[in-house]
Amino acid sequence: MTFAGAVLAGGSSRRMGRDKAFITVDGVEMVISVVRALNDAGASSVTAIGGDEARLGALALDRVPDRFPGDGPLGGIITALEHTVTARSSADRVVTLACDLLSPSPQAVREIVAVLDDDSIDVAVPVVDGISQWLHTAWRTHALESLTAAFGRGIRAPRLALAGLRVAEIEAGDRTWFQDADRPEDLPSGNVE
Repeated sequence: MTFAGAVLAGGSSRRMGRDKAFITVDGVEMVISVVRALNDAGASSVTAIGGDEARLGALALDRVPDRFPGDGPLGGIITALEHTVTARSSADRVVTLACDLLSPSPQAVREIVAVLDDDSIDVAVPVVDGISQWLHTAWRTHALESLTAAFGRGIRAPRLALAGLRVAEIEAGDRTWFQDADRPEDLPSGNVE
């Protein structure tokens, strides 16, 4: 099971009021926590998609510019899949995670990637309380063509770009694995910088 990891770091963070990727929780920037979860799950490579080039570089993270900055998460997902394909990676799957996960879990990553062991599945998405977690998803690289076509038709949300793709929704194990921080009140109390 070879997969690449991609951290979607290009959002504007308007609701948070500052770049979410670099908020420190318990002494670690959130983007670093997500990178560690992907690495610990066995990703063959991990790349930040979009985000602040200088700050990500200072953290020694590989970064690829988002081809569609400010155009929603689907553009970041397409960029991640394109990067994996053009890098001639041996990975045929890409796990995309948001940079603002509070408790990213290697186990959660392994569980969604394992769903793609079934060759009839193109996309695996966890579901928490009936809500699909589209920024915590495993994609086969061949989904790129369908996603790019949807993007060309003006679709910007991953959940709306699935025409022709076989999707497996899986019930999430521990819901805390999927909690993100969109606003200051979403951050845990205590050791946050």
